[in-house]
Amino acid sequence: MSEHVYKLIELTGSSTQSSDDAVRVALSKAANTVRNMHWFEVSETRGHIEEGKVMHWQVTLKVGLRLED
Repeated sequence: MSEHVYKLIELTGSSTQSSDDAVRVALSKAANTVRNMHWFEVSETRGHIEEGKVMHWQVTLKVGLRLED
């Protein structure tokens, strides 16, 4: 097994659908310009409320990028 070193970046995704969708939005957008994403950890979840209903989700992620050899 090879040894790996990871760099952490922080992303925040948003969605009107769900917190899971906010995660997918953040990772999908980052995948356009960031290489070697291997794992993520949800560090914060927030939402916007209007008239007693959740209108918007916002999720902050820590993402591990494997550094290239």
